[in-house]
Amino acid sequence: MASKHKMLALYDDFEECFKAIKAIRGGAVKGVTVDDLTVLSPVDHHGIDEALGPRPVNVQRFTLLGALFGVTFGFFFLASAQASFLVQPQGGKPVVPLPTNFVLMYEMLIFFAVWTTVLVFPVLSGLFKKRDSLYSEKLTVDHMGVIVEEVDGHNLDAMKDFFKNNKAVEIREEKI
Repeated sequence: MASKHKMLALYDDFEECFKAIKAIRGGAVKGVTVDDLTVLSPVDHHGIDEALGPRPVNVQRFTLLGALFGVTFGFFFLASAQASFLVQPQGGKPVVPLPTNFVLMYEMLIFFAVWTTVLVFPVLSGLFKKRDSLYSEKLTVDHMGVIVEEVDGHNLDAMKDFFKNNKAVEIREEKI
């Protein structure tokens, strides 16, 4: 069984980094896809989304779940509070008036959707992850980094040659 490695290639030019990413996306290295890449940069660059292509965003699902919970909780909370508090129906008035509850349910939808997003986003963005051992301080100043999460042992030399041919300033690797 071949061993797995993780690689970091540092670039000092955005365009060279984007060319390397596009080449990987085009299948330049066998066994490595753009889904295996993580790009680190000190600044946001408009070309990175185009180079990487569409990426999955999971925060939306949690926001939707929070919103659905907010509507459901809002309805049952309001209905149970109204129905159990000295129920004395008078003259055809409903015990649980829906039109006035819709406004409060909408507010609960927004409340829980926002709080779910605020609480889940730092976790999904990796804010609490331990810093990678391949991390370089140059990434906070003026370099971009391309991390290949998993490289098979027999593709390791091909990946190193690929980064060298695509003008990587520095290449680091570690065995996983």
